[in-house]
Amino acid sequence: MQESILKSDGLYHVYESKAEDGNVVALRGLHVDMKEGEAVAVVGPSGSGKSTLMKCLGGLMKPSAGSVTLAGKNMTRLTGQELVQLRQKTVSFIFQEGNLLPDLNARDNVAQPLRHQGVSSRKALKLADAMLERLGMAHRINALPAMLSGGEQQRVAIARALITQPRLILADEPTGALDPVTSREVLALFKDLHRNDGVSFLIVTHSKEVAAFANRSLELRDGRFVAEHGAEVDVEDLSKDRELIIDETGTVTLPPDLLVRIGGAGRYTVGNVASGYLSLQGEAVEGMGQMELATTCPACKHDYAGSDEQECPSCGSSRPMVEVKA
Repeated sequence: MQESILKSDGLYHVYESKAEDGNVVALRGLHVDMKEGEAVAVVGPSGSGKSTLMKCLGGLMKPSAGSVTLAGKNMTRLTGQELVQLRQKTVSFIFQEGNLLPDLNARDNVAQPLRHQGVSSRKALKLADAMLERLGMAHRINALPAMLSGGEQQRVAIARALITQPRLILADEPTGALDPVTSREVLALFKDLHRNDGVSFLIVTHSKEVAAFANRSLELRDGRFVAEHGAEVDVEDLSKDRELIIDETGTVTLPPDLLVRIGGAGRYTVGNVASGYLSLQGEAVEGMGQMELATTCPACKHDYAGSDEQECPSCGSSRPMVEVKA
């Protein structure tokens, strides 16, 4: 049986506020169990708690309640120095903005994590050069972040994340600032690391194309997982409580296991109200299908005829990915 690389139990996080609306509950008792070598996507609308979840799982933010276990160690019980050492050996982060150090060139940015681990500067720079070459950035090793395009900055950020050979990568919208072609090149690199090197991925994303890369996806809404799609779905991972929440607008939040059993999110018709019971009937939204390159250009209707072209030769538009239901 595969061991867990990342687990959370009863994870809550509350942002305290003196505003009239009061405190904001961002996470509501979340349970996560990621196996070694697994790729998991967390999807959901803005404000659902995705980034807060990633920061809590990565030890960048202390949750208000609950526990997080990384590589078998409970992070909520570690000292600051112990937590830093565990993160350095186990996990790397990739953010949408890149977060490169502005005064260091690409080469030094990538080498910096190794220097923090005590690796000699000469060896760190040599490994950084090799990693930048792997990501097609060998010609830009001396460029400062301000001299790099958004896509180039993200490639450098990814090289920096990979340089320590992490067991787990936590990525928050890693392709959000990239054009479609560069985004697919980055995803291809992720797939290579996942399949051939056994690297685990937890990716927060709005993109169906990025989510399709993962083994399974968890749908987060209002701080709760409401659905799960993909391989080896385990309803018990979603929640250990069975609360039914009705807010002042009449919106109903069902327990995750119940939502899965009735078919997931969708539009339902309510019946039997007079009897004191609710009967829900309707068709749920189908789960995530496979993503494939479009066969024709949506702009000029050019037929790609089975080619792998990323840009339309007729009008120059980027070739989109489309969802194909299984």
